[in-house]
Amino acid sequence: MKIKTSFSITAALSIIFLSACSSSSESSDSTTASSSTDAAALSLTDTTDVVKAASWNPTIKISYSDGSINFQPDGIPNHERDAYYAVPNAGVVVPDASTANIIKDPTSAQTYSFDIPSVPTFSSTTTKTSLGSIGVMISGAVLYNPFEGDGTTVAMANNFTITNEAGITASFVDKCAGHPTPGMNGTGGAYHYHGLPNCVTTKVDTTTGPSHIIGIALDGYFIYGANDINGKAVPANSLDECNGITSPTPEYPKGVYHYVLPGTADATSSIGCFHGKVDESQIQAMPNMMPPMPDLAAAAKKLGITETQLKDAFNNTLPPDFPSAAKKLGITEAALKAALGVK
Repeated sequence: MKIKTSFSITAALSIIFLSACSSSSESSDSTTASSSTDAAALSLTDTTDVVKAASWNPTIKISYSDGSINFQPDGIPNHERDAYYAVPNAGVVVPDASTANIIKDPTSAQTYSFDIPSVPTFSSTTTKTSLGSIGVMISGAVLYNPFEGDGTTVAMANNFTITNEAGITASFVDKCAGHPTPGMNGTGGAYHYHGLPNCVTTKVDTTTGPSHIIGIALDGYFIYGANDINGKAVPANSLDECNGITSPTPEYPKGVYHYVLPGTADATSSIGCFHGKVDESQIQAMPNMMPPMPDLAAAAKKLGITETQLKDAFNNTLPPDFPSAAKKLGITEAALKAALGVK
């Protein structure tokens, strides 16, 4: 999986954001056996025709080869997003209403490339999903597992709303069960879901009908919404440890193994593990949100001041106030930015 995101050094000066969704990889294998071992789980044939018939956002580039399907979404969903989001303060991994601030929606195009098997292979052992992208959704955005950056806090259970001094109100997770990775001055912006995105299901399902395909996991098994073939809600306790189940779907009326997003606000809100064999090169932790900090010591030396004086000039403001800092130091803004390598 290739992930490319552009960052600025200016953003790094903003007292590095620790993304609420970034952390070390959780993609190690587990040995938990599955109860979903019936024949239907093991007999899914080539999915190419079903993939071609699904309602993918046209912005997703999809190509087919022998045994594999390549998906290249840009990460921007084809539904409305919030104008503002609540994001963690500097140094906060998992925010709450007291440790968050509000920024304009930073969602931006990403460069993803996922090679997903066209013939998924069911496995009796499971592979934990990582904190990064674990599936491609028909909207053009990606799916993450249930957890935030600490690997234990469920994003959907941790949702909150705050209002800032300007009277702007924003939520941590939006009504579509998603949010962008936070960033400063245009950085970050990888939008993703942690649960059932109703903004997606409403495009392919009716309120009383069955759920249709809303995505595909990296192991090749399809992702569905909360309803079974009869239009009834699938109980979360009927799913296996990976949120999987073998049952009929509109696309597979005889039954097939697939994942379900049941619309819960606990650890069952998203896929916690893969029950199909998965290419480990596709399971990568989300990259760090921010670039390395500039060499403040070197910058201070260039300016003929101490590193402490340079830090104090910015006074921990967010985003960095270059004009004010330059004035405090008695230098031009251009000289300050040049010393820091900021354009």
